[in-house]
Amino acid sequence: MAEDYRGIADQVGADISAGRLRPGERLPTQRRFARDRRIAVSTASRVYGELVRRGLVVGEVGRGTFVRTTERATEVLTEPARAGVDLEFNFPILPGQAELLAPSLAGLVRPDVLTAALRPATVSGTTEARETAAEFLSRPHWSPQPEEILFAGNGRQALAATVAALVGPGERLGVEALTYPVMKGIAARLGVTLVPLAMDAHGIEPAALRTAGVRAVYLQPTLHNPLGITMPEDRRVDVAAVLAELGLPAIEDMVNGFLEPTVTPLAALAPYQTVLVDSLTKRLAPGLTTGFVVAPRMLKSGLSSALRSGGWTAPAFAVEAATRWIADGSVAKIVAAKLDDAQARQRIAADRLTGFTVSANPSAYHLWWSLPAPWRAETFVGAAARHGIAVTPAAAFTTGPGQAPNAIRLALASPPIEILEQALEALAEVARSTPDDTDYE
Repeated sequence: MAEDYRGIADQVGADISAGRLRPGERLPTQRRFARDRRIAVSTASRVYGELVRRGLVVGEVGRGTFVRTTERATEVLTEPARAGVDLEFNFPILPGQAELLAPSLAGLVRPDVLTAALRPATVSGTTEARETAAEFLSRPHWSPQPEEILFAGNGRQALAATVAALVGPGERLGVEALTYPVMKGIAARLGVTLVPLAMDAHGIEPAALRTAGVRAVYLQPTLHNPLGITMPEDRRVDVAAVLAELGLPAIEDMVNGFLEPTVTPLAALAPYQTVLVDSLTKRLAPGLTTGFVVAPRMLKSGLSSALRSGGWTAPAFAVEAATRWIADGSVAKIVAAKLDDAQARQRIAADRLTGFTVSANPSAYHLWWSLPAPWRAETFVGAAARHGIAVTPAAAFTTGPGQAPNAIRLALASPPIEILEQALEALAEVARSTPDDTDYE
């Protein structure tokens, strides 16, 4: 009989993996499941227990058993959602971008210019590219030197190379308790263990760094994903002091930071410990991008080697295109438009989600929604999907074995404004109902 119930659990697990049972979907009652499968109720109970043990489903007292999202959470943000309205994938592309960028590309495809752009890629690019990038990345009280600039294919590649350079297989990388989901995949492929570190309303707690026992730490101090927190100046000073005291390398992810252009980066306060990573991915578009690594002198050799050996070097053509777009002001014009666009979308979200517990930075393209009872993130994701809306559960951002917050992240960038308004209204209506009002059968 033991083999029978495990075999049936295997079948249900296969249905979940294949998407025939979707995240948040409620399974039949154990009695109905037993009747449908022509098995004993006691066997059905063991099947459900085995599915819970495997982490495929979650039982909620008085409501039923639901397919979990946790097992697929790290995959949620890797590709655009298949749902009709995508509130997972957060890459803003505004009308008119192509027309603004095209003239620089027209100049690039002249035979004489193109010949130079087809040269073999190098992590350090050209002198012009480094000087342009250094000026472009400068912020209040911080200006990187051109010789500190390295180029990657995109921000994710820059992060992967930096982790590979700083943390060896089997070593530990500290991350905020809620962190960028792609970092989980990067760490797993590099054999690195992620260690979640305590946060409060201002970001990571400096004391958590002292006792973490990690080789390096990955932080998002500006417009944290998913919480939207921007670490205040005094907290940055405290974190920088601990990094310097411990000689602990930090990876500062500034990919979302362009939406708060006046914030001084952690790299300005801990210049010898901090590797700053940025990219054009969200400033421009995921298909037209270049990643930047600002490397402290003592770490530059290892970072350069990691970029080359990992195959993460930016193509020379992409670096040349990025240099032209930055130099002619195209990037600055698009960024200014996106600053306005993000703020407009946050105002819409604040209006449509009035009365709910939402944490959001008014300049961010995402928000964090703590769901009202009796909703749980697992079931809300499923209910949203039935309305054709893809959202991201808190479990996608957790690294530890503890319970994920009962919350979701909404990415506001992708849909047209009018579609975003309709989607937020639909989600608010779902949240005001109860799970039992939704058809799970």
